[in-house]
Amino acid sequence: MERIAGQFGRVEPRLRARQLLLGLLADLPRKNCWTIAEHTGDATPDGLQHLLGRAKWDADLVRDDLRAFVLEHLADDQAVLVMDETGDLKKGTRTVGVQRQYTGTAGGIENAQVAVHLTYISRHGHAAIDRALCLPKSWTSDPDRCGQAAVPADVGFTTKPQLARQMIERTLDAGVAAAWAAGDEVYGDNPHLRAALEQRQLGYVLAVSSTHRVPTPAGDQRADHLAKKIPKRAWQKLSAGRGAKGHRWYDWAQIAITAPGLRTLPRRGAGCCCSWSLMPPGTTDRLWTETCVDVGRGCCQRRCDDASQLANQHACWQTTLRMLRG
Repeated sequence: MERIAGQFGRVEPRLRARQLLLGLLADLPRKNCWTIAEHTGDATPDGLQHLLGRAKWDADLVRDDLRAFVLEHLADDQAVLVMDETGDLKKGTRTVGVQRQYTGTAGGIENAQVAVHLTYISRHGHAAIDRALCLPKSWTSDPDRCGQAAVPADVGFTTKPQLARQMIERTLDAGVAAAWAAGDEVYGDNPHLRAALEQRQLGYVLAVSSTHRVPTPAGDQRADHLAKKIPKRAWQKLSAGRGAKGHRWYDWAQIAITAPGLRTLPRRGAGCCCSWSLMPPGTTDRLWTETCVDVGRGCCQRRCDDASQLANQHACWQTTLRMLRG
């Protein structure tokens, strides 16, 4: 709290921010302004709601302070920047960004609000360092609806890969040490994001969809068809990390493709998936595979959703962004 205290010009919001942080860190079954207020001794949530909706402070400056704090404790030049989206189910239509859309939370299309998060993962630990709310076209094409939710006039439609790229570039421009980026097929299927990572000389391990076409000497082929052609002797069993039931073992292989510096990394076990991987020239085959597995393992370390859950109790743009802070 000492790190971010200077972002609050008055003592009242500073104390409310401390109250909010204590509530987020508490072992509460559900976290919203009511439950946190009760936990910290307030009769009503009015003070917390004022902090989130009307008090004057800049959430982006608090984000920058949080990032600096994370780096003091977790910095590593081999760190991984993991991009991932989180959906929160909603019943109404007033919450900013809500619409019927796919969310992994439900495993299908539901009425939900979706945000993209960037997590910093190193051998010392992991923490969320940035966030961005996905505002669908159904919102950006309706100025009246955006106005009711206090969405700034200059905010337009931006895809999830574009949001992830903005956060990664903002992070690297701030001098953050990282060697890798990782994400699922939402990001791996996007050639513009991959090109931006290559331009920043950031290695990556990005999943691709089964129908994604991969360039090979024999022509472009679907990723799943390519994986089926790999001989049995080419697969090697490696752990993707420990889960609730022990190590998660998968069979891995790698295929050199015609794109310079890139390989595709099929994985089979609970289904089959493929990833793009980019590494420095001269990397040996085994090191290439083991490093990709290590980077992919970091994707399994998920951030805490408490702040995201609390953010979605509110309908307006500013309040949501203030709480989407990992």
